[in-house]
Amino acid sequence: MARQHLFPSRQDCFKVLLLLIGSTVVPHGASGQQVKVEPEVLSYPGQTVNLLCAFPDTTGIQITLVTWSYEAKEGERTNIAVLHPTYEPDYPESPFKGRVTFMDSPPNMDSPSIQISNVRMMDEGKYICEFASFPGGHKQGITQLVMLTKPQNSASPLTVEVESKLIVVARCESLNGRPAAQIRWVTTANGNATTSSKPGQDNTVSVTSEYRMIPTATDNGKDISCIVSHRTQTTPESFQMKLKVLYAPQVTIVGYDNNWYMGRTNVLLTCQATGNPVPTTVQWKSMTGEMPDTVQIKDNQLRVLKVDEAVNTTFVCEVKNRVGTGRDQVTVLVRGTRLPEKGATTGSIIGAIIGVILIAAIIGTAVVMYRKHRANKLNGDGPPKHKPPPPKKNNTALRPEANNPPAAEERLLDSQYYRTQDAEPVTDLDGYDDDNGGDEGGRVHYYAAAPSGWDDPGNSEAPPFYEHSGNEPHEHRRGTDIGRGDSFVSPAMFV
Repeated sequence: MARQHLFPSRQDCFKVLLLLIGSTVVPHGASGQQVKVEPEVLSYPGQTVNLLCAFPDTTGIQITLVTWSYEAKEGERTNIAVLHPTYEPDYPESPFKGRVTFMDSPPNMDSPSIQISNVRMMDEGKYICEFASFPGGHKQGITQLVMLTKPQNSASPLTVEVESKLIVVARCESLNGRPAAQIRWVTTANGNATTSSKPGQDNTVSVTSEYRMIPTATDNGKDISCIVSHRTQTTPESFQMKLKVLYAPQVTIVGYDNNWYMGRTNVLLTCQATGNPVPTTVQWKSMTGEMPDTVQIKDNQLRVLKVDEAVNTTFVCEVKNRVGTGRDQVTVLVRGTRLPEKGATTGSIIGAIIGVILIAAIIGTAVVMYRKHRANKLNGDGPPKHKPPPPKKNNTALRPEANNPPAAEERLLDSQYYRTQDAEPVTDLDGYDDDNGGDEGGRVHYYAAAPSGWDDPGNSEAPPFYEHSGNEPHEHRRGTDIGRGDSFVSPAMFV
């Protein structure tokens, strides 16, 4: 009988230990503060990535086991590499087997970084580096692997017809990218965008954005741009387009001035039309049936050689394209006589008259001023051209003769004083006759400026009321002689 082993083998113990570690959930936070990892690593499909992990401070701590595990966005945690201080590295069965290895050979327990070759889009997710230590328990750090794939971007306008409801007029796509692209629109058209995404090939994402609006004829040719932003692009990619809106021709007849009178010649009507696509057919019709004989039609123009009763009708212009038909009409009223030409408006006439009056006034003023200036020059008017000579001084009129007695001299000087209560006398130096020395028949004109009736009193006449009496207390004062040409200053007045 074979001997049974009561104790499990070393390999069985190792497997049990791995199961215990894999089933232990340790929250990332305070327990992962001592583990150094890169928070995020970017990679493209087919590349080799290095996932770094280190336990920098092992003082007083014994690391018993290191485990790398992978956790997808939606899925369970899977162990992909295990390191024991005594045993060889182990790589359990997983999608990474054969592509994952420890970077150092032999591996180091306090820096067990790993390397994954030929990464795939499905490898994106969380990678947990976990340490089992004594004492201290479990410590871990998490690295997020982000797989990048540059999308295929495109955009195009849709050819639509005029509608009365919302329809898609432009579409923009970013296919098979990782992560999902961001799409926005720039346009002056009145509409809005709807964006959707769906899984693409090999864990990629495809994004589609559609611009919707109620298209009108005026929207045709408007600018619209789709701008795609993605993590793999250094700058956003822009697609500039123009809206394509098909509409039936819009027709207008021009040239009729409501003044078609009998006998008028060579009048013209023009049929103007716009449409998308470009109109291909233009047809003129008359509401009365056949076209008058005096009418000539060439393309979009209708010419009347001579107006008569036959053109007293309604002309119709029809324009067609592949979307539809547009039309316009004009009714001609043939007059017996020509309408008078429209004159200038009343406001214009008044403005013109005022303008003419102002101009005439300015010209007339200038002419008058010129003539006046010229007449002044001819008549010698204006400021003097030479300085006049100073006036001659002659003091003999007021000075007494040398042979006069003292009494007569005193009387003559006293007569030049006046009472302070009387009015100030008026001095008139021009009252003397320079030719005869101021004498007229041996008489001196002392009162040339006296009031009427008191000029030149005779010997028998009484002096005027303002003549000095000789009894005033101030008559002993003598004034200076004032000659003609000298300035006159009145003596001080005593009140």
